[in-house]
Amino acid sequence: MKNIKATLLGLAVAVSGLFAFNSFQAGSIKGTVNPPDGAKEVWAISATDTLKAPVNNGAFEVTNAKAGTYKVMIDAVEPYKDAVKDGVQVSDGQATDVGEIKLEK
Repeated sequence: MKNIKATLLGLAVAVSGLFAFNSFQAGSIKGTVNPPDGAKEVWAISATDTLKAPVNNGAFEVTNAKAGTYKVMIDAVEPYKDAVKDGVQVSDGQATDVGEIKLEK
């Protein structure tokens, strides 16, 4: 009887431990670049994380972003200049749309 109680107690502790942790729900940053062929990559930089994503037909989405504030940097191709958007807020499990970013020559 003692073995059954000890086993059940151990099982209860193990199950409780599994539910004690919150799962990580990544956010994302998405937007567009104008002109569509003016950039090749997008970087999202925070105090603790740096992420990169390609620009496809002018659209991008940086995934697996932790909650926080990011600087979004557009790596433009010649003759366009790189662009930066500061203060982009990302929340857990949410997609943040930065809209259209226009590149200058």
